[in-house]
Amino acid sequence: MADLSPQERRILDWLAAQRPAMLALLEQLVNTDSGSYDKAGVDAVGGHLRRFFESQGVAHERIANERFGDALRAGVGSGPNTTILLMGHRDTVFPQGEAARRPFRIEGGRAYGPGVADMKPGLVMNAFVLAVFEKFGGASAPLVGLFTADEEIGSPSSRGLIETEARRARAVFNAEPGRPSGALVTGRKGGVFMGMEVTGKAAHSGANFEQGISAIEAIARKIVALHALTDLPHGITVNVGTVRGGQTVNTIAPSAQAEIDLRFLDRAGRDAAMNRIEAIVGTSQVPGTSAKLEIFGEFLPLVATPEGERLYRHYADCAQALGTVIPAEFTGGCADSGFAASVGAPTLCATGPVGGKAHTPEEYLELDSLVPRAQALALSILRLGQEPRTGPKAG
Repeated sequence: MADLSPQERRILDWLAAQRPAMLALLEQLVNTDSGSYDKAGVDAVGGHLRRFFESQGVAHERIANERFGDALRAGVGSGPNTTILLMGHRDTVFPQGEAARRPFRIEGGRAYGPGVADMKPGLVMNAFVLAVFEKFGGASAPLVGLFTADEEIGSPSSRGLIETEARRARAVFNAEPGRPSGALVTGRKGGVFMGMEVTGKAAHSGANFEQGISAIEAIARKIVALHALTDLPHGITVNVGTVRGGQTVNTIAPSAQAEIDLRFLDRAGRDAAMNRIEAIVGTSQVPGTSAKLEIFGEFLPLVATPEGERLYRHYADCAQALGTVIPAEFTGGCADSGFAASVGAPTLCATGPVGGKAHTPEEYLELDSLVPRAQALALSILRLGQEPRTGPKAG
């Protein structure tokens, strides 16, 4: 780690010494259930973070929400109305009881448990980076840490908070897990999550077959048409992820439901695909049936921009100064980073510690990435006011 100032060395050395404390906080978070609709659990994770901030003297506030978990906002420093925003979400996709079934454990250089990659280590990393700048100062702008509650379901309560904070930010670092390759993310698809409900007419499937109108047949025809909309060369995918319907085996199905996932690269692709989806849902392929479509969640894409590219080159250069090469990737997954980027803030995603197999029982964290990713973020913050030097290209 050559060419570091005394201030940079103090900050990086402090972070290096905090690995045991980072792991202790991570274990607390992973062993606390926090599914998106589990307000008490998501708030309990927030409680762990608040106690950490209190121990470090980091100012913070709770932003109450009646339905979803409360948001948590932490701040370090003051000054002109421009900030550096560190983001992360506290919710997971797992049900209550999952933490007790498979609690945090360390095995062979990796940690395991629900949310151990997506994205509780990112929360820990951001919390310790806020703490080190509270302790030593030196940030190139005031820092804001936003710890939200409901990203896994499209951030219905958090999107407005993210956009408000991002409008004031000169840079946004979203601590989703670093990719298994070690890369961070400079581009993501957007997504629309929808529910489709089809109504038919019940009848006895033996005695009165001709009197029934099958909602299951109708939804099956729609599913085939919806999947045919996938256009990989243009970044469009449509997936029906769940299907339910019918009453009994000997009844013509009076109703059926499905959930649809659309992914897209930009607004034009989104609008064109949605027009075709709405046409398929609105057309009665089986006479006598009807259908309705409801959007229940939506993410905006993280679209590459020159400002985002400059921020990536700056971050990559700082990581390289610490002996780590961090490439950039595009992914079809969605994240809150799209909301930040949509209001014009230069945004990087997947700046968190490296992990993989998110949303599965095999989810893991590479333990040796925890401190280096925190150090790369801290050095990027320290040097953000400097002109970026030549670094790896985003790809």
